[in-house]
Amino acid sequence: MMRLKDKKVIVAGTGKSGIGSAALLEKNGALPVIYDGNEQTDKEAVKKLIGEKLGYDSKAQLYLGAFPKEIVIDAQLAVLSPGIPADADFVVYMKEQGIPIWGEVELAYRFAKGRVIAITGTNGKTTTTSLVGQIMQEYYSSVYIVGNIGNPYTDAAPDMTEDTVSVAEISSFQLETIEAFHPQVSAILNITPDHLNRHHTMENYAAAKEAVTRNQTKDDFCILNYENAYTRDFGSRCPAAVVYFSSARKLEDGLYFENDEIYLAEHGVPRRLMNVKTDMNLVGICNIENVMAAIGISMSAGVPMENILATVKRFVAVEHRIEYVATKKGVVYYNDSKATNTDAAIQGIKAMDRPTILIGGGYDKGSEYEDWIRCFDGKVKKLVLIGQTREKIADCAVKCGFPKGDIIYKDSFEEALDACVHEASSGDAVLLSPACASWGMFPNYEVRGNQFKEYVNRIEG
Repeated sequence: MMRLKDKKVIVAGTGKSGIGSAALLEKNGALPVIYDGNEQTDKEAVKKLIGEKLGYDSKAQLYLGAFPKEIVIDAQLAVLSPGIPADADFVVYMKEQGIPIWGEVELAYRFAKGRVIAITGTNGKTTTTSLVGQIMQEYYSSVYIVGNIGNPYTDAAPDMTEDTVSVAEISSFQLETIEAFHPQVSAILNITPDHLNRHHTMENYAAAKEAVTRNQTKDDFCILNYENAYTRDFGSRCPAAVVYFSSARKLEDGLYFENDEIYLAEHGVPRRLMNVKTDMNLVGICNIENVMAAIGISMSAGVPMENILATVKRFVAVEHRIEYVATKKGVVYYNDSKATNTDAAIQGIKAMDRPTILIGGGYDKGSEYEDWIRCFDGKVKKLVLIGQTREKIADCAVKCGFPKGDIIYKDSFEEALDACVHEASSGDAVLLSPACASWGMFPNYEVRGNQFKEYVNRIEG
């Protein structure tokens, strides 16, 4: 462990992750220097947050705007928030000066205790992490659910003991900066195109996800999706013992789905576990995959199968992921705001069993939309588009044969919602599943989803 007492550490980012990192560092005797390159950052608001989190007598320094190179002098370490690319100019400069670069996950891991379960993938992370977290909490006495799910790992690390089980949702951004991070159980749920504006190529993106296993051995476990080309291929190279799950075929070893049943096969002998229609509160094939992954993770972590299944049967949908909101005048409304990429949005469409008015569009992450549009398959009766990507999506939709007359452009979110209510008839569904990030119109997908729910709940009927 690097000795950090009385040492200067640069913390990049002033969000939850950055301030959490600074607090953990100061608690352990380090001298944090907090930097944020966003000139629009409210300095007084950040100072207030620092005071609340680190104490108003904190000696942490704060710099905003252009990177002051002088702060690098005598710095022993830099800790990046997940939103900061590892190839940002000021990060490259710090590397050139010989400063080690960690992320918040690596920092937390160095101070944490106990066992770690790490869950990554393009889609399904939050649902799977929430379910695994609940399974662990109902079986083990000390459990923390941390990471990209919204609870900074650094906040929980000081309170962990050797008996703790940490269930961590880990993004590709967070995995770019790990060194010693070593989960006993990992999972890569799937890898599909996303964040290519950050990672530039699918090879880079896949490598970032695969890094979750970097320090694992054959004494550890990695749960992988057999029906995803990237994760299936990775299985042959994975350093951990692999447990596969499949939604499309029988497996000799692993979890699989067939005729509404989930099975666990060992050496070619299947064992029925549950019926997805009678024993699950979640809908859609994506959630069947999430449940199988959660079962694989939990049994690899030592939880008896009867305990796992009992929790699965009680578990309800994660907020903003194919979340039922209300039925108004015979129209069913679903909030799938967490579908911030096309693969997630495909799962949202697949879960619909009625004519659907779809709200899409938002921030452009460099995605392509053809696969998403082709899965509409006559189910989408109107496509209501907003945000930066609306023309790009519309052009792609028309090229794929979607009727131009069924595409509606709106300038604001409320106008889009008004259009949905106007176009919907009894027996239809209205689905917010944007296939894009929320940035530019909303601070995050949660705000977008909450606004949708508030609007729906105001509809009479």
